[in-house]
Amino acid sequence: MTDIEAIRAGKIKQLSGVDLDEEDLSGGHLEGTNLAGASLVGTNLSGANLNGARLDGAQLMGAQLASADLRANLLGANLMQADLTGADLRGSNLRGANLMGAKLTQASLSGAFLSGANLMGVNLQGVDFRGADLRGANLNSATLQGADLSEADLQGATLSEANLEESDLRGANLAGAILAGANLLCAELEKAKLEGATLDRACLVGTSLTAVS
Repeated sequence: MTDIEAIRAGKIKQLSGVDLDEEDLSGGHLEGTNLAGASLVGTNLSGANLNGARLDGAQLMGAQLASADLRANLLGANLMQADLTGADLRGSNLRGANLMGAKLTQASLSGAFLSGANLMGVNLQGVDFRGADLRGANLNSATLQGADLSEADLQGATLSEANLEESDLRGANLAGAILAGANLLCAELEKAKLEGATLDRACLVGTSLTAVS
C-alpha cells in the first residue's frame, strides 16, 4: 500500500507510473518528485510544492491544484478539468498538454512553454502569459479578456473566436496566427508581429495597431 503521509512529507521521490487517484496530497512537499506517467485523477494537490517535479505524461484530470507551485515538467500531461486557480506555472514545460476545461484564473504562466498545448475554450481572463511560448497552441474560443500576452510567442497559434478584449499583446509574435472572428476590442498591439496572420471577421475596434512585420 502506498504511504500517503510519507509522500506528502517528501520522503518518497520515485513515484513514476503510480496510481494516486483521489488521494489527498494537499500541501505536500513534492518538490523534485518523479511522478512521470502517474495517475493523479481527482487528486487533491492544493497548495502542494511541486517545484522541479516530473509530471510528464501524468494523468491529472479533475485534480485540485489551486495555489500549487507547479514550476515543473508537465510535458504532454492531461490536465482536463483540473483546478489550477492561482497556481504558479512560471517557466513550466506544458508542451502538448491538454488543459481543456481547466480553471486557470489568477494563475501565472509567464515564461511557460505551451507550444502545441490545448487551451480551447478555457477561461484565461487576466492570466499572466508574459513571454510565454504558445506556438501552435489551440486557443480557439478561449477567453483571454485582459490577459497579459506581452512578448509572448504565438506563431501559428489558433485563436479563432477567442475573446482578447483589452488584452496586452504588445511585442507579441502573432505571425501566421489564426484570429478569425476574434474579439480584439481595445487590445494593445503596439509592435506586435502580424505577418501572415488571419484576421478575417476579427474585431479591431479601439486597438492601438502599430504592428510590425
